[in-house]
Amino acid sequence: MSMYLIVNIIGVIVYLGIAFLFSKSKKTINWKSTAIVLVLNLVIAWILTSFAWGRDAVQAAANGFNWLVQVAYQGIVFALPNWVTPQFGGTAKSMNFITSSLLPILLIVPMFDILTYIGFLPWIIKWIGRGLSAITGQPKFESFFSVEMMFLGNTEALAVSRLQIQSMRAERNVTLAMMSMSCITASIVGAYTQMVPGNYVLTAIPLNILNAIIVTNILNPVSVKPEEDTIAKIGGGSAAEEAEMDDGKKEPFFSFLGDSILGAGRLILIIAANVIAFVALAGLIDKLLGLINPWLSLEHILGIIMFPFAWLMGLNVNDAFQFAQYMGTKLVTNEFVVMGKIAPTIHDVAKYGAHYQAQLTVFLTSFANFSTTGMIIGAFKGLADKESNSLISKNVGYMLLSGILVSLLSAGIVGLFVW
Repeated sequence: MSMYLIVNIIGVIVYLGIAFLFSKSKKTINWKSTAIVLVLNLVIAWILTSFAWGRDAVQAAANGFNWLVQVAYQGIVFALPNWVTPQFGGTAKSMNFITSSLLPILLIVPMFDILTYIGFLPWIIKWIGRGLSAITGQPKFESFFSVEMMFLGNTEALAVSRLQIQSMRAERNVTLAMMSMSCITASIVGAYTQMVPGNYVLTAIPLNILNAIIVTNILNPVSVKPEEDTIAKIGGGSAAEEAEMDDGKKEPFFSFLGDSILGAGRLILIIAANVIAFVALAGLIDKLLGLINPWLSLEHILGIIMFPFAWLMGLNVNDAFQFAQYMGTKLVTNEFVVMGKIAPTIHDVAKYGAHYQAQLTVFLTSFANFSTTGMIIGAFKGLADKESNSLISKNVGYMLLSGILVSLLSAGIVGLFVW
């Protein structure tokens, strides 16, 4: 274990070194702030993985999301009893991916939108963001935005921040675009916890936020003057903005709720369509590669490319190669594709080992993949000016690099404490 731990420590240093290597302005990196956030990251990972009360808190949160999913099954079984197993009142022998992982979103998304409608979620985001800024020394809005991502997801967080985006310099908007690669949305956590260990999913969420701050601070350091360090608007936009009508009055609750439910339905269709299409496209690529050589496949090629980074997680060669294949598949497709593959076995610690299980789960818990870059660029097209859009489009490589490094750092840091 000691040798693998040393490799794991070296890996974290290497991931930070890669960020420094590709930094746009090495001389202007705020190393004090970076060090503070890194220490905070290590402390949180240590608490959530090494102390009984920390593990219990994370497990309680995971159980809470699982409870929400079970409540959602009450609605599903009413409409589609033959899609749900007898455990939850249905007649199905087993539940498919749509039922177990996606249909519960029809409850969870409206629940979070209701919290936004009544003002509770924006209030939480505002004060946690300000507190994080005070601790880390990062600009207020960047800290604020990192917390928004934890709850709302990338495109929703960007929509919420429309006025701020329109008032900021293009360089700061590039930072937001890079940070957006590392988020998830709280409304989809319930789906994740049904497929992979929920305690590590929830551990990954705060670590991704802090690592997004670290990585963007190194890759794209931007000096923010005190007069710029303001939050143009707190709340509003997205679900909250949609709750207001043209005359400034709040939209009637049930009208708002209906729109939220329809939005959840569209989200399910988008995820399902992407999963089906990307799995099929990956299969097509594998077939074409097989015509050249039976050994060739997308997973093998990406596995070779990602292998050094997986090995630096402190894994043996065989585990590192398998891990690298999952990493590559996630980047080309999305996390749901990989989670669907490993769901039947990832909970078996005897098979995978706690270290591997924790790191793989944490690495998967983000939206960092090729298709997300398109989503973010598309979101900015409707939010930012031409200068920002042009600069963001030129930095697609940096966006993808940011997402990969954040996932590697989060997984690497968790691996330091789980063996």
